Amino acid sequence: MPHLSTQAIVCSVRHHGEHGAIARLFTPEGGLIAGYVRGGRSRRVRPILIPSNLVQAEFRARTPEQLAGLTVELVASRAPWLGEPLAAAALDWATTLTAATLPEENVYPRLYLALSALLDAICHAPSARGWATAMARYELLLLAELGFGLDLSSCAATGAADDLAYVSPRSARAVSRAAGEGYKTRLLPLPRFLIADERPDWRDIIDGFALTGFFLERSLFAERRSDIMAGREQMIARIQRMLD
Repeated sequence: MPHLSTQAIVCSVRHHGEHGAIARLFTPEGGLIAGYVRGGRSRRVRPILIPSNLVQAEFRARTPEQLAGLTVELVASRAPWLGEPLAAAALDWATTLTAATLPEENVYPRLYLALSALLDAICHAPSARGWATAMARYELLLLAELGFGLDLSSCAATGAADDLAYVSPRSARAVSRAAGEGYKTRLLPLPRFLIADERPDWRDIIDGFALTGFFLERSLFAERRSDIMAGREQMIARIQRMLD
């Protein structure tokens, strides 16, 4: 990637040197790409390099192995929502999850479109329920894109596609209500909104987060739960406080 000009979603930023920053941006054409922003800590550039912002990015590198130089211009700012605790936690988790899991420069067009839609929903949905379902579906899609997908198409025990109510934590496959009746304490609830176009209640959404969270932790974050999953736990805790 000697040169790439594209719109991109800012996913993470860390200081580099006295004035610069290394930003990791999610792009539709190149996947997750890191670049060095000269003056990235300046008063002018800092508000642009906020995770979840949409930017016009220009990557330039002399060789494919070199860290690209990066310049950015703001396309859409999501900074106004950072003052709302629940929205801020959701924006932070969505971008942190993406930056922490995706290998660099692998293209994931479905994930890019899903993340873009999720961030828009967090900022513009009439209520948190409007984006919380999209967040659980995004986590499910990310697991699938990284090779850890759940098979929710049919019952692991009977092969039936009807009345699926649980997921086996061992096989990551769906289980029907009848087949799982004697084992449901060992199974994870499967909310209908993850397999059908249904409007869930908050209990279903919390069950959805429990399901995706189990497989995220097992498959992707087993060695680093405390520093990565903490943001997710904060988001869910804020949702639960809202419901109390």
